[in-house]
Amino acid sequence: MLTRPPRRPAHVILAETPSPANEPAASSMTGPGAGERVLTDAEIIGHSLHDPDCFGVIFERHSGEILRYANARLGPDLAQEVLAETFLAAFGRRAHYDGSRADARPWLYGIAIRQIGRHRRAEIRARRALARIPAETVAGDFGDRSAERVTAQQLRPCLADVLSGLTRRDRELLLLIAWAGLSCEESAQALGLPGSTVRSRLHRIRAKTRQALGGVNPTRLM
Repeated sequence: MLTRPPRRPAHVILAETPSPANEPAASSMTGPGAGERVLTDAEIIGHSLHDPDCFGVIFERHSGEILRYANARLGPDLAQEVLAETFLAAFGRRAHYDGSRADARPWLYGIAIRQIGRHRRAEIRARRALARIPAETVAGDFGDRSAERVTAQQLRPCLADVLSGLTRRDRELLLLIAWAGLSCEESAQALGLPGSTVRSRLHRIRAKTRQALGGVNPTRLM
């Protein structure tokens, strides 16, 4: 069962009284109303240092995304556990958050990666399960991305082999780009690496995996 820090209700507004014309508008944690500005993740984390309940808004904003990533990496049995561990660790480390980073997602993914790393055997099992899914189970789908989805299903055994053949660091980077949808700069923040290092490494990973996948870009098939 997920354990997380207490939170104030989603509708709470930090400044509820109307601001004079020459003063900044009120700020809302979750959704803007008239004359309100939605606070950034960094601002909310800053407020949580003296009002811990505020951190619940970070959970509401990003828990679904972190859960989906953990589920893709480890399967549903451990995904909830990783989610809880990630946000509890984030809550405990919030005083060290870099306030210049408006978006907390890369920071949260960095913590989630470390939690996922504690379950390497489970991840290996998940990759083996991915390889066992037969291509013929793909159902017809005429959406805008149907061709990409079908190709991804058909290449699943190859994708599993590619992932298994990468080093842990290269696999983390590829999955942050492909599954989490982070940019190179965001991935660099999550991994604690310089942006130039990440771009160089990603170029090498793509070149290597394209060949294994018959020329298909791996970051578009996961």
